[in-house]
Amino acid sequence: MRRPLSSPLLKQPGLIACLLGIFAVSACLVLPATAQTSTAQKKAVPAKVTVQKNKTSNVGVADFTKDGLPNMLSSAVMVFDQATGRPLFAKNAETAVPIASITKLMTAIIVLEARQNFDEPIVIDQADVDTLKNTRSRLPVGTAFRREDLMRLALMASENRAAAALGRAYPGGFDAAVQAMNTKAKLIGLQSTTFVDTTGLAPGNVASAQDLALMVAEASKYPQIREFSTTPELYVTLPNSKHPLGFNNTNALVKSQGWNIGVSKTGFINEAGRCLVMQAVIGNNPVIIVLMDSWGKLTRIGDANRIKKWIESGKVVISQPSPSVVPSSAPAASAGVTAKAI
Repeated sequence: MRRPLSSPLLKQPGLIACLLGIFAVSACLVLPATAQTSTAQKKAVPAKVTVQKNKTSNVGVADFTKDGLPNMLSSAVMVFDQATGRPLFAKNAETAVPIASITKLMTAIIVLEARQNFDEPIVIDQADVDTLKNTRSRLPVGTAFRREDLMRLALMASENRAAAALGRAYPGGFDAAVQAMNTKAKLIGLQSTTFVDTTGLAPGNVASAQDLALMVAEASKYPQIREFSTTPELYVTLPNSKHPLGFNNTNALVKSQGWNIGVSKTGFINEAGRCLVMQAVIGNNPVIIVLMDSWGKLTRIGDANRIKKWIESGKVVISQPSPSVVPSSAPAASAGVTAKAI
């Protein structure tokens, strides 16, 4: 006659219930991920433009080389003392390379110089849709935006349809806009720079890091570029929509309280890698930073922070400029600024 099974576990019903509970919880943990994913996918339409401000990560890399120079991982670098025009640090700075959306700074310059009406509505056209890189946009074809709002979106969120529409609506159209960009480049002494579109999507938009430092210095003269390019956040409201659509600045450093940034622009296409240009006040000195072809998402941020530490450490001597030479910082962004489609 078989003896009934006898196990310490069977004599502890509380423990069995606990184990069963653990298995049940483990099975349930998988389900919310799917639900959350489908919920996130639903959000992607409407619009309104609002401004706000403030977290950045750094790579585990030494800040300085054994020679006391900033340890740069970007392929091409230029650090430029804006007050004196003196280069502070250069790496492959004379080689022309694709510049991606850094192009949009020159787009903004020529539109501002043409003195076009900022309140004029511009309708997003099928011609503004990117068929080269097939990048996505949340600005629907057929929707009208004020020229000012398109410039905000092009500079802070690097919106390609916005930049394309600005070029298309330029006096004389797209070709005239590109010609004006190249003419302006020559006027300010850019020797290795060529523009072929107003978005930067084409790899034919090229410049050296040295040229880009001069272009950023020129861009810093325009209050609108300083304000729009450093706007941390924008909310756009599309017609017939009750909910605003948020756009974040593509440069996370504009939200950092440790930085005083006057001009900012990022760029990325495969041919250019990740790029970042800035005009910033570091230790009461206006400095231009150009970082081209940075590998990984955080390298350009890490390089910028290392340059800042290098200057603040006193490892490089910067002559103190007179107050009249220092360009004013971007106006403080107010959290209630909005823009909406017409």
